[in-house]
Amino acid sequence: MTKVEYKHTEIAAKKKLGQNFLTDRNICRKIALSAGIGPGKNVVEIGPGFGALTAAILLAEPGSFSAIEKDPALASFIRREYPSVEVIEDDFLKVDLALPARHTPLTIMGNIPYSITSPILFKLLDNRRHIASETLMMQYEVAQRLVATPGTKEYGILAVQLQTFCRVSILFKVSRKVFRPQPEVDSAVVQIIPKKTPLDNDETGYRHFVRTAFSQRRKTLLNNLKKHYDLSSVNMFDLTRRAESLSIDEFETLFREIGPEKQ
Repeated sequence: MTKVEYKHTEIAAKKKLGQNFLTDRNICRKIALSAGIGPGKNVVEIGPGFGALTAAILLAEPGSFSAIEKDPALASFIRREYPSVEVIEDDFLKVDLALPARHTPLTIMGNIPYSITSPILFKLLDNRRHIASETLMMQYEVAQRLVATPGTKEYGILAVQLQTFCRVSILFKVSRKVFRPQPEVDSAVVQIIPKKTPLDNDETGYRHFVRTAFSQRRKTLLNNLKKHYDLSSVNMFDLTRRAESLSIDEFETLFREIGPEKQ
């Protein structure tokens, strides 16, 4: 078990929690600057760890600042070292984000654990009405999946659903060498900004449609969709294509043409 020492405090990095602590202060400042932290911002940091990013956020003087930390030892450390930060000692996946967002939409920050990146991203997608922006560090390969384009192996459910409801961009790559313990892969800082779309009115139906279209990647749209949807109204769309070939606009158009799922 790797132990990390910071400010004369030694805490074991828990592999099961996916803990890799960011140590480069310049990168932390760059992340905070990229997120546009400042007065009036309502910041929520996911997994502050030893507080490297926490310190950079505080220097930008946000209007309010909460940190969600599952590890009791690290939660105690953040309370002691950064008493102005409201620490929520809990699993981020279980936290009701409507509470910290009750007055002002959230600016989400964090170096998120590799092992639960997708669940965190889907939770943030589900709660985007409470969110102004997300600036997150994650595994570089996952970041590439988020911004993937049609026809690539990285393009899938996560890319389509996020790009439909949000603007997604990779801001910069981060070397594995600035983490302790050092992971086996590089990271990237990604920015996700929720956007308004007519599909907000039937988000559940659309997201299920996307999952169904990708249910078996090697099969055509026709084969994946025919058991669940009435395809008789589709006239101008080639259903012999695979889901990975469709652009975001094409997914939206096809969803409107097909209509609701069979009952």
